[in-house]
Amino acid sequence: MSKGLPEARTDAAMSELVPEPRPKPAVPMKPVSINSNLLGYIGIDTIIEQMRKKTMKTGFDFNIMVVGQSGLGKSTLVNTLFKSQVSRKASSWNREEKIPKTVEIKAIGHVIEEGGVKMKLTVIDTPGFGDQINNENCWEPIEKYINEQYEKFLKEEVNIARKKRIPDTRVHCCLYFISPTGHSLRPLDLEFMKHLSKVVNIIPVIAKADTMTLEEKSEFKQRVRKELEVNGIEFYPQKEFDEDLEDKTENDKIRQESMPFAVVGSDKEYQVNGKRVLGRKTPWGIIEVENLNHCEFALLRDFVIRTHLQDLKEVTHNIHYETYRAKRLNDNGGLPPGEGLLGTVLPPAPATPCPTAE
Repeated sequence: MSKGLPEARTDAAMSELVPEPRPKPAVPMKPVSINSNLLGYIGIDTIIEQMRKKTMKTGFDFNIMVVGQSGLGKSTLVNTLFKSQVSRKASSWNREEKIPKTVEIKAIGHVIEEGGVKMKLTVIDTPGFGDQINNENCWEPIEKYINEQYEKFLKEEVNIARKKRIPDTRVHCCLYFISPTGHSLRPLDLEFMKHLSKVVNIIPVIAKADTMTLEEKSEFKQRVRKELEVNGIEFYPQKEFDEDLEDKTENDKIRQESMPFAVVGSDKEYQVNGKRVLGRKTPWGIIEVENLNHCEFALLRDFVIRTHLQDLKEVTHNIHYETYRAKRLNDNGGLPPGEGLLGTVLPPAPATPCPTAE
C-alpha cells in the first residue's frame, strides 16, 4: 500500500502538467427552412413594406459630384439625369465673369419627390478644374472636400449624444467627364482618377458623344478602358466589391461593354414622330438623348438611379468611409477625432500627396 503512494503522487503531478484537451468550438447549425411546417400565416414578408413606409417618411440623401473641364456639358447632363434644374447655371462664362484661378467647390441642394418618395439631392460642381494653363495638383481641393465630408460624418458618429439621423454630406458618386477627343486620355484624366478612385466612386463618362462617329466612339471607349486597366485605375463598380455571382455577371457586362458611358445631355424638348423627346437639334436631324441608337444616356441613368443608387451609397459607407475612419482613428491613437492623447486638438487628415502630373 505504501509503495503505491508515490505512483499516485506522480500520476497527479503529471495530470497537472499535461493540459486538458480544449473542447471543440460549437459549429453553428445551418438554418433549416420550415415553411412547409408553418401552421398559419405569420407576416414575416411584411418587413419589406415596413421598411418602404419608413424610408418614404424619412426620405434619403444622394450626393453626386461632377468633374471635368468647362464646356463639356456637365450641368446640362445632370439636369437631364434628374429631369429638373438641379445644377448650377450653364457652364459657359459670361463676359463679366472670370475663370476661377483655383478649383472651386459649389454644392447645391434640392428635394426631389417622385411617387411619394423624397430624395434630398446635392449636386457638387467643381468649376475651374482643368481650365488653367498649369493644372498641376488641381485635384487636391476636390480630394480635400471629399475627406472633409467624411470627417464631418465621423465627428457626428463618435459624439456621445449623437443625432438620431446623422446628416450625410459624403460624396456617393463622382461623374468624371472625359473630353471626346477620340485619341486617348490626358495625363490629367489619369492622375485625377488614379488618386480619387481610392476615396470615392468614380464613373467615367465621355461627354458630347454626338461629336464622334459610331466607329470612333467604339474605338475610343475600348482605348479608355485599356488605359485605365494599364494604369491600375478602378472605377465603379469595382471588381472586389461584387457580392455574388449574379452581381459579378451584371457588373462584368457594365465594366466590359458600357464603361465609359458615351452620353449626350439636353434639357430641350422637340417633336419627333408625334412624341415630345429630349434632344439636340442639328442640321441633320434630332439627336434623341434617351434613344439608345443615338447615345448611352439611358444606360447611365438606369445605372446610377434605377439599379445601383443604393449600392453607391453602401460602397461609400462600408468601403471608402470605413477606410477613412479606420485610418483617422488609428492615427489618433483610437481616440475620437479632434482630441489628442493629452487633449490637444488635431487637424483633419490631409489630402493624399500626389506626384506632379506630366
